[in-house]
Amino acid sequence: MTIFIFLFSIHLRFGKAPSKLIFMLKTLHFTLFFALFANVLLAQDTIPLPTEDEYYKIIKVPIPEGVVLEVGGLATLPDGSVAASTRRGEVWIIENPYSARPNYRKYASGLHEILGLVWKDGNLYCAQRGELTKLVDRNGDRIADRYETVYSWPVSGHYHEYSFGPKLMPDGSFLVTGNVSFGNSDWWAGKSIVPWRGWAMQIWEDGRMEPYAAGMRSPCGIGTVDGAFFYGDNQGDWMGSGFISHVEKGDFMGHPSSLVWANRPESPVKARKEMVFAKVNPRDDDTKKPEYIKDEPMLSLYDLDKMNPGVGIKSPSVWLPHGILGVSTSEIITDDSNGAFGPFAGQVFLGDQGMSKIARVFLEKVNGEYQGASFDFRSGFRSGVLRMIRGNDNSLFVGGTNRGWGSTGKEDYALERLVWTGQTPFEMKAVRAMPDGFEIEFTQPVQTATAENLDNYYVTGYTYKYHPVYGSPIVNFKEHNVLGAKVSGDGMRVRIVVDSLRAGFVHAIQPNGVRAAGSNNLLLHPTAYYTLNAIPSGAKADIVLVTPKPKVADTEEPADPGAMVNTPDNQMKEGAPGGAVNKAKPTETKPTAKPAAKPAPAKEEKKTAAVDPAEVQKLLNKHTCTSCHKTNERAVGPAFSEIAKRKYSTQKIVSLVHNPQPQNWPDYTPMAPMTHVPKKDIEKIAVWINSLK
Repeated sequence: MTIFIFLFSIHLRFGKAPSKLIFMLKTLHFTLFFALFANVLLAQDTIPLPTEDEYYKIIKVPIPEGVVLEVGGLATLPDGSVAASTRRGEVWIIENPYSARPNYRKYASGLHEILGLVWKDGNLYCAQRGELTKLVDRNGDRIADRYETVYSWPVSGHYHEYSFGPKLMPDGSFLVTGNVSFGNSDWWAGKSIVPWRGWAMQIWEDGRMEPYAAGMRSPCGIGTVDGAFFYGDNQGDWMGSGFISHVEKGDFMGHPSSLVWANRPESPVKARKEMVFAKVNPRDDDTKKPEYIKDEPMLSLYDLDKMNPGVGIKSPSVWLPHGILGVSTSEIITDDSNGAFGPFAGQVFLGDQGMSKIARVFLEKVNGEYQGASFDFRSGFRSGVLRMIRGNDNSLFVGGTNRGWGSTGKEDYALERLVWTGQTPFEMKAVRAMPDGFEIEFTQPVQTATAENLDNYYVTGYTYKYHPVYGSPIVNFKEHNVLGAKVSGDGMRVRIVVDSLRAGFVHAIQPNGVRAAGSNNLLLHPTAYYTLNAIPSGAKADIVLVTPKPKVADTEEPADPGAMVNTPDNQMKEGAPGGAVNKAKPTETKPTAKPAAKPAPAKEEKKTAAVDPAEVQKLLNKHTCTSCHKTNERAVGPAFSEIAKRKYSTQKIVSLVHNPQPQNWPDYTPMAPMTHVPKKDIEKIAVWINSLK
């Protein structure tokens, strides 16, 4: 602007200028033009990408001083008030919860760690540690004056015997779930010390109870989808990662400790411990924690199900990758807002206590069974997300707590509202299984050129091992070729053909380079994790397919996904209904591939100069690093710029990606081992991280 004023002043002062001056002015003019053009391009490159906050706002609900609202349950009342139960055994009625000054009224107290709340026929019902309780307000003053036991169940006194619920079923009954306890010396092994620990129980108003399903470990996540009962669990012994699963009466969900009660006459469960242990060595030694064994037979829960047809062994409907979509699955709630909460009507939202976030799940039925895709949705809540309920204005009330359990959100407790801003993010709305691949539905029309460019897709497959070890690395990892892509006429869907689909595996689908037609935006969340329990029949896509490009051999073999002897959570001592507290130093292990010689500092500098930031960004997206890390902001994990301050060598970063050491970052959620990421990719990322210094 200063140069423009200078040129204009010369013109006014001298009128026609000499030829040399004219030449000088033209030179300045073109120089200025190209400088401005370059600045515009740079500005476009540095325009902030869309963020979750632009589409879904987190609004803090004020809590009065002196009220410790460690939320364990939430319920919406007919008049628009919200009831909140706490881990300290209180129930509060929050009047006018949408205002800047809501009124809190204590409704009940003196109960035992309430981890669920529901409103039915004018009364609140809650699950205490050892019973389902009906809270009755007989005189209408909004204070419960009668506490009625609907049904009580045994407790051993073990601290980990949490009880969750109730959830109201279409027939008016309640479903309650019970957490397993753990041994005194073998703290890593879940145990069902008293009846119905690790079970779901169906309870009626008249006090009748029928055992419903077994095999649960930490069943904090319970809910209904179209009247069907779903439950969510988290990584632990016998549980490779978090997941949600459809639960029918008589099902066995995977954790064998609860099968000690399966022989009782009232049990509907057909599975027996012998069926499990005939295929998997339980290694039940209370003096030695089971560790990962690379060379033992690989078996998934899906495999065990297929080996025992008709028994009711149920593998997950949808897996939740550990450390990416959560570590402590909590509330399961369906979006029944008919579009008033955004473009995901009818889909499922999942809370996560440890990562203080909400994930999203699209479900479909194939061959009569549920399966589907999980996506990232909204992070940044102030405490660990434990319970959610729909408000009368179609916002989502989110209740949090982290005492003793730990969470990414640093506040001990919180009550917040998640509100849709009215803006539609560019997202994968749904992913559907096809006989030869997948159909991706988007929330906005896509650019045809980018959506039909096969280089813009990256698809991988893997599963988790079923064994008594605490969690599982991803195993049987495979890169799948995308052989064709075709955009629908309205631009809202893309059919992709993927080679060698595998039933029983998670397929991670990343349309990294696909852009929105109007805004040119990339996807807000670029990865879908589709659990393919069954490949549907039907016509294959009418698409011209390409021959896959031959893969160039890596200079060094990628780390074996099964090479890990430990995962970080193997060292986690139980503390939360879906979480853990670090109690021991992880065991360091060596990768399968022979490590390269440590490069000289001069070579390290040379490699740094050659790294391409654009290529690194693609690698960060490809390997889901951006799900947990941002360049300059704290997220689930530390910012890349904070990692740079540690001055790790390139080879040290490679080692930490393959074998994380959570004690290095005690204030963050432990990272899952990324053993499938090739070393050469991590080296490029590491060089870029260190350039941030």
